[in-house]
Amino acid sequence: MEDKSIINTIDYRDSSEDIDLQRYWLVLKRRWLPAMTVLLATVVAAAYYGAQQKPIYEAGGKLLIQPDRSTNLTGFGTALGQPQSISPFSPGNVLATQADIIKSLPVMEETVRELNLRDSNNQLLNPETLRQNLSVTPADTSDTISIAYQGEDPREAANIVNQVMNSYVRFNVSMNRSEATAAREFVQRQLPKAEGEVEEAAEALRQFKAQNQVVALEVETNATVEAINNLNSQINTTQAALADADTRAANLRQQLGMTVEQALQLETLSQAPGIQQALTDLQTVQTDLANQRTRYTSNHHTVQAFERQEAALQALLRNRVAQVLNTEVSFVPDALQMSDLSRDLTGQLAKAEIDRLSAVSQIQALAQARNAYIQRSQTFPSLEKQQLELEQRLAVARTSFEALLNSLQEAQLAESQTVGSAQIIETALLPTDPSGQGLSLYLAGGLVAGGLAAVATAFLLDLVDRSVKTVKDAEALLGYTLLGLIPRFSTPTDDQSGFDGDQFSPRIVAMRGNQPFICGAYQMLQANLKFISSDKPLRSIAITSSVEQEGKSEVCANLAATMAQAGKQVLLVDADMRAPSQHHLWNVLNTIGLSHVLVGEGDLNRALIPVAQNLTLLPAGVIPPNPLALLDSERMASLIGSLAQQFDYVIFDTPPLVGAADAAVLGKSADGILMVVRPRQVDSASVAASKSLLSRSGANILGFIANGVDVRNEHDDYVSLAKSRPYGYSDKAIARKGAPVSL
Repeated sequence: MEDKSIINTIDYRDSSEDIDLQRYWLVLKRRWLPAMTVLLATVVAAAYYGAQQKPIYEAGGKLLIQPDRSTNLTGFGTALGQPQSISPFSPGNVLATQADIIKSLPVMEETVRELNLRDSNNQLLNPETLRQNLSVTPADTSDTISIAYQGEDPREAANIVNQVMNSYVRFNVSMNRSEATAAREFVQRQLPKAEGEVEEAAEALRQFKAQNQVVALEVETNATVEAINNLNSQINTTQAALADADTRAANLRQQLGMTVEQALQLETLSQAPGIQQALTDLQTVQTDLANQRTRYTSNHHTVQAFERQEAALQALLRNRVAQVLNTEVSFVPDALQMSDLSRDLTGQLAKAEIDRLSAVSQIQALAQARNAYIQRSQTFPSLEKQQLELEQRLAVARTSFEALLNSLQEAQLAESQTVGSAQIIETALLPTDPSGQGLSLYLAGGLVAGGLAAVATAFLLDLVDRSVKTVKDAEALLGYTLLGLIPRFSTPTDDQSGFDGDQFSPRIVAMRGNQPFICGAYQMLQANLKFISSDKPLRSIAITSSVEQEGKSEVCANLAATMAQAGKQVLLVDADMRAPSQHHLWNVLNTIGLSHVLVGEGDLNRALIPVAQNLTLLPAGVIPPNPLALLDSERMASLIGSLAQQFDYVIFDTPPLVGAADAAVLGKSADGILMVVRPRQVDSASVAASKSLLSRSGANILGFIANGVDVRNEHDDYVSLAKSRPYGYSDKAIARKGAPVSL
């Protein structure tokens, strides 16, 4: 559902746009005569003005603008001592600036002096006048500037262009040299200061290295990191050796059953030669003593001699042990007399302890060295930052100093040159043909301006004209249903007073049948009336219009004739007792009519006049002093009811609505009312007033009929409706009947 609604909306908008465009086209068609008059007048005026103009010659030349570095010799941009601005549009800005310089007052004045240009008063030409006719255009895609001058004298135009370019080139050279001189002087003033900044930055860096004992900070940093890693590796290796020594010492202590101190003492004693000699002598004496005791008793002098010798050796051994251990001993350690295996294990235990103590000492020394390296490395980030700042300061100072030296050389070179940044690449030649606004251009401009003025005139006239111009406008103003569209047609004679022997007017085409298109339109109107009255049959219909000359009476006569031809009994009542016309159309006498019947001075049967088969006419009768009073009377209401019983259809021809209320009163009494609208005959104010009157009357408004429609000034949908022919009629059949095929 949503998609369908969108499609319908789009179709409606497209249709509305088409209608609006067609409406504009119809406005131009209606007002073509004044529009064409304005167009031709504008073109003629433009042609006359163009013919009066003198020929204009244009000479042109071209300059190449090269990059000008003289303003950048100081390194500070276009203004000396000011920071250089960076803009993405700088090339375009340069060309625009040079274009302004070309048109500057000094260049213009020099051109006037060199060429001795004078005005009509034989005075030197005003530079402003020269500037007005001079065109300076920077190129968009190249570094060139085009210069053109328009004048009546071709030779003078070429000379002016060439002189302007020469004056500008000289001015450019002079300006570049002055800028180079200013740049050199500025650089020379800045050099001593820049050199002092370099020396100051170098001295600050030297003092920093001396104060912090820095030679190559980066190399030292890498060496320190490598040393810390090596120390960590040595500490790990030594810690492993310490763990191995601890393990060996524990195992040896367990095997020997002595402490490490005891083992160290025994190891020390075993290394003393005197103790070993005394111990050997003691062991020898003890061996001899044991042998003697096997032979002698303890009281034997030999045994006692060996015992005394043993005691003396033990005393000697104790003294020597005390000397080695630096302490008093009361006995000789039994371990001195241990086996070789025990003595070897004791040595290993002592060695393991020595290794452990050595490892501990080595770890402490390595840790102290590592801590010293770590403490040194913690100062490196700060030192690196300070050194980097000082080095950057020195580099900037050196760069500035070197840039100033280069700028000085370039400024000196530019100052000695005599070539500017502008170069003439195309001189102005003598123009041979006029250029600019020729007669053809004036004609084209006049045609364009005339076309616009013609369109504006057409729409202005159409806006001022308040008439209802098309059927669509009438439908929009009324808001009623369009029941019939009667095209405009012509007859052999439109004089209703003479019928050339016929018994009724040639405007009643429904009776003649020689206008199939018109007859078909009235048949369509009859069918539409039948469609809208499908529930309640329409017996009495009042037909009116807004103003006179809209053809309501003609519509009434043709509609009544069409209904009668369909086999219906139809009564046509001329209720326009202010300006009756039906008796003229039907060529009958108006001796007794509606007014006579309403005032009781005439019989209804005598007033009814048969004018055709199934069609009867009731004329208006004599014009009464107050027609509205008769139409709004009880007798009129009774008459309408009586006539509706006698006839199938009763059609009332009523006066226009503007200026009289007859139609509104009669329309309320009838079953319905139809309104006739003739485009270009009635204005919108009259239509609006008629609609307002009908709305207040309370009548049953059936719709409206568009009469006398010019299909050439209508929208396509209404044109199709107007051009539809009756079914069964071909172009040949219509031609045989003598009717024109085209409308």
